Amino acid sequence: MKNIWNIYKKGLIAENPIFVLALSLCPALAVTASVITSITMGLSVMFVITMNNVIVSLTRKLVNPKVRVPVYITSIATIVTVVQLLLQAFSPVLYKALGIYLALIVVFAIILARAEVFASKNKVIPSFFDGLGMGSGFAIALVGIGIIREVTGAGTILGIQVIGDWYDPALIMILPAGAFILIGYLCAGFKMLTLHMEKKENEKVKRGEA
Repeated sequence: MKNIWNIYKKGLIAENPIFVLALSLCPALAVTASVITSITMGLSVMFVITMNNVIVSLTRKLVNPKVRVPVYITSIATIVTVVQLLLQAFSPVLYKALGIYLALIVVFAIILARAEVFASKNKVIPSFFDGLGMGSGFAIALVGIGIIREVTGAGTILGIQVIGDWYDPALIMILPAGAFILIGYLCAGFKMLTLHMEKKENEKVKRGEA
């Protein structure tokens, strides 16, 4: 159980796809101008990466290594198509808001990377939690960016006004340039956090040895 938790939690902080690994930054710049689109994209990616990890793990002994990448991409594309159809059917407004970035989930580096690095070499349950952890870290990062951008750029959260009329919105924050600057600061903050965590872990190890 502890091993499963370690697999899951690494995607939240230590190997966060956006703030640490800097993978799939395109949606972090493009769809985080509002919280609702951030949540939708985050949950969509979480679902795709988790399900793809499960499929890759189940078929890892059946797929010829020479054609593994096309097989992985076909699997991802199939799952993304399901997500697109569901959003188009039940939430056409969000489907339209995400636009082409929903289809571009197929080529997100983090999804293919987890399939290649982890799922293709491990059993189903660890692969499931690896995908869930990475997807959770990705979703949390998007939502965090979305909250900061919407509050500072429009004074709202989920379209609800949370700052009075006295506030003059920083319009740059709802533009890609603002997202780029914000992500830079957040990455620096995450680096400081991971270094602090590593330092505390090393101190625990030293005390254990003593």
